[in-house]
Amino acid sequence: MTAYFDAASTEPLHPAGRAALLTALETGWADPARLYGVARGTRMLLDQARGRVAKVLGVRPDEVSFTTSGTQAVHLGMLGALHARRRVGRHLIVSAVEHSSVLHAAGTHERDGGKVTTVPVDREGRVDVAAFAEALRPDTALVCLQSANHEVGTVQPVAEVAELCRAARVPLLVDAAQSVGRMDVPSGWSLLTASAHKWGGPAGVGVLVIRKNTRWRSPLPSDEREGRRIPGFENVPGVVAAAAALEAYRAEMAADGPRLSALVDQIRAGVPRTISDVQVVGDPVVRLPHMVTFSCLYVEGEALLTELDRLGFAVSSGSSCTADTLRPSHVLEAMGVITHGNVRVSLPRGAKATDVDRFIAVLPEAVTRLRRTAGVTTP
Repeated sequence: MTAYFDAASTEPLHPAGRAALLTALETGWADPARLYGVARGTRMLLDQARGRVAKVLGVRPDEVSFTTSGTQAVHLGMLGALHARRRVGRHLIVSAVEHSSVLHAAGTHERDGGKVTTVPVDREGRVDVAAFAEALRPDTALVCLQSANHEVGTVQPVAEVAELCRAARVPLLVDAAQSVGRMDVPSGWSLLTASAHKWGGPAGVGVLVIRKNTRWRSPLPSDEREGRRIPGFENVPGVVAAAAALEAYRAEMAADGPRLSALVDQIRAGVPRTISDVQVVGDPVVRLPHMVTFSCLYVEGEALLTELDRLGFAVSSGSSCTADTLRPSHVLEAMGVITHGNVRVSLPRGAKATDVDRFIAVLPEAVTRLRRTAGVTTP
């Protein structure tokens, strides 16, 4: 049986989410904007789900909107904030290790005549707070900073950057896709985005939170749905399932998070002890509890992932030079670390210690075989 170690890509559907989804498919199918009985019932389900998500995030229900994905939440959050603050200026600040959804929106802004400043990171993948302070200008319209990195797990100094933004009266958008459900996000931000399938909810549900008194204007044509923020018919069953999964997942992570973190520590220690020419990347302490990333010299990441899949492990790589990108991970490049033979292990809810032990046991021989095939001999 394959051990699934790619929770950072998507977490398996939580049983609480599955049960809520099946129920909501029967009771929450009507148009929540209508006034007849079955529609009012669907509206109640939607409002209750909004309140449950808001409670976990520590915000007001009317600040929460549901999108079709985390990517859509990022795009709408960024472009809407930039659009609303055009009179202030058109300067955007992002970190060098943001998710591609943030960087793509930044590219759109730049092609439309805006200016973008990219803030560097250190070798652990953490942004330079001083560089953020230097980048802030009178015409800065928006700052974007992820809560934690999606490839190496390093937790970012959101609180410190939020304080800088507050003093400069500039909104901060936090992409919290990797941390929501696993840890609390520091306060001080103006906009927050997340994605339900990262915490065991169904795919196709994203979250966009816009705090009160934050200037935001939709970059899309007007629509009456979701407080005029998100166009289109609401996916009420998906939203209900997402809310149920988030509540259950957050409660479980309070107890299971430390156990997963200990398993990650085991991998962080075991990989360099048993494999030569390997680099474990990301902050070893201030990190997400479930994620560890390492890079092996003289090995192609895709080949190593295929070999591990054959051995019964589903993992991902940040350095997958696919036909789509033809280049290694922008995160690893920005950190200045090894990009070859990169493996990201992200443990899902309930990951077994025996599977982690087996992973550590089979990995050295897998790397040795691939290096031998490539004509490389290491001690």
